[in-house]
Amino acid sequence: MFHVEKQSGDPSKDYHLLVKQVEAITDGEPDLIANLANAAALLYHSLPEVNWAGFYLAKGGELVLGPFNGLPACVRIPSGKGVCGTAFATGEVQRIADVHAFPGHIACDAASQSEIVIPLKVNGQIIGVLDIDSPVKDRFSEVDESYLIQFTEILQQALSVSTDA
Repeated sequence: MFHVEKQSGDPSKDYHLLVKQVEAITDGEPDLIANLANAAALLYHSLPEVNWAGFYLAKGGELVLGPFNGLPACVRIPSGKGVCGTAFATGEVQRIADVHAFPGHIACDAASQSEIVIPLKVNGQIIGVLDIDSPVKDRFSEVDESYLIQFTEILQQALSVSTDA
């Protein structure tokens, strides 16, 4: 049985635990969907002030909704459009303090105020993005970004041996 720990109030300690948890749940599991589904649930239930956490996967030059936790979301996002499409097109992390100020923001959940999107790369190819939304403006800090990059690096290692990545 899996147990999500309550936040300690120390972001470094909490993220260290989160990184260890993603290592544990992906260890030895080659299935892409299983790993992404568990990672999305782990983020959604572990991070405070988050209203959506999940993945979009690259298909035919666009992003298609993958495993997530939160309200139903936009199914397809063109490359270069919105925060997710920009991260996909540029290969760079997008940490947005106010999504309503982001040109071309795609509003899937009207409650979302800030967002962080991290490209997922396997064998040098962007296979999708991790997307986390918050109903709080300026929710994501440099500390969040740094640890979420570590989180995705562990996930990318697991996905590199996936039978379907």
